[in-house]
Amino acid sequence: MIAPSSSFELIALRGGLGAVPGVRLAGVHAGIKPRKRDLALVVFDAPQSCASVVTTNEIKAAPLLVSAAHLRESRTMRALVCNSGCANACTGERGERDARATARQAATLLDLLPSQVIVASTGVIGVALPVDRVQRGLERAVAQLDSGAKAAFDAAEAIMTTDRVPKLCAYAFYHQDRKYVVGGIAKGSGMIAPNMATMLAFIATDFPVSSDALAHALRGANEESFNMISVDGDMSTNDAVYAFAPVILSLSKDDGAELPAAFVGALNAVCLDLAKAMVSDGEGATKRLEVRVTQARDVAQARAIARAIINSNLVKTALYGEDPNWGRIIAAAGAARAKLDPDRWSLFANGKPWVGVGGIELLSEAEAHRELEPETISVELRLGVGEAEATGWGCDLSRDYVRINANYRT
Repeated sequence: MIAPSSSFELIALRGGLGAVPGVRLAGVHAGIKPRKRDLALVVFDAPQSCASVVTTNEIKAAPLLVSAAHLRESRTMRALVCNSGCANACTGERGERDARATARQAATLLDLLPSQVIVASTGVIGVALPVDRVQRGLERAVAQLDSGAKAAFDAAEAIMTTDRVPKLCAYAFYHQDRKYVVGGIAKGSGMIAPNMATMLAFIATDFPVSSDALAHALRGANEESFNMISVDGDMSTNDAVYAFAPVILSLSKDDGAELPAAFVGALNAVCLDLAKAMVSDGEGATKRLEVRVTQARDVAQARAIARAIINSNLVKTALYGEDPNWGRIIAAAGAARAKLDPDRWSLFANGKPWVGVGGIELLSEAEAHRELEPETISVELRLGVGEAEATGWGCDLSRDYVRINANYRT
């Protein structure tokens, strides 16, 4: 599915989705929230292939169900609507009617089919979507559609919940002497755990890709980015990543059989940057943790152990307190039940040997404490059983996290 490796260069761009040719956006205040922008609209000038990865939570919000139906009904997509302030989850038949009404209103305003519109929501669970406000907001959003960084910033701001900052990212690459762009926006700050992290991400490119090839590439990018982050270990009902690309006009059955390494690299880079931005913006977070699991038997073992460590609340709280309690890291690794060999592992902090094989401490308490003082900390766990590796990203769990979530609705 991916073309043979070749050297390529990625060029970082400003503007996220707004940097992608053929994409117009808007972010408006529809009245779901008291004051802030709360409705984003993304419109594509040409028909799009669309691929998705959604939450593994058994409770799925109405917009996820409606969007999944639209992906089955329509070969191409043309627009996306996302609101914040209301998850439209656990709202029964009414929730699905409201999600369909949102798509229908957008389609009417844009002269599209409702099945060509993806819908997404984020916010409080169990609250009905105020469809009348959404519909009026859509009218304003259509009137304000524009390309570029400002429009993308507004849209990224409109999908935020407890996020402190909008999240945008874009990279350009060259293929056969032509420049293409992959860009995205995302939201995510709390309720973030591995196995489809709790978040929303919308990614687009002007590089033509078939739906099957795009789905394959997105699954791979997701496994090494959004599925390798954790803020608090909770998983929401609304998680979704949607990727869009112009459809391939040729009907050759070989189309999309191979994707150039540069495109895959750009997609991976956008997903990883957005994922790391979520961890950096974790609710109440004061520290960021990178966990590298190396010398693993295979990638599956490395990923399982990295996820277990970044998802451990005991590790997170020790990180917040700058407490060099390495036993919590090893206990979390063992709890992954990934067949870790207890006699071969060793642990490193910011590149310095921390604990040697056999549990021998190589850093003093004071030295280890100093390694936990920076805002960004890197831990490497060498398993000593192979050559595979994986990396996960997390953050600490602070008093502010408790405060934010104790008062989420009130």
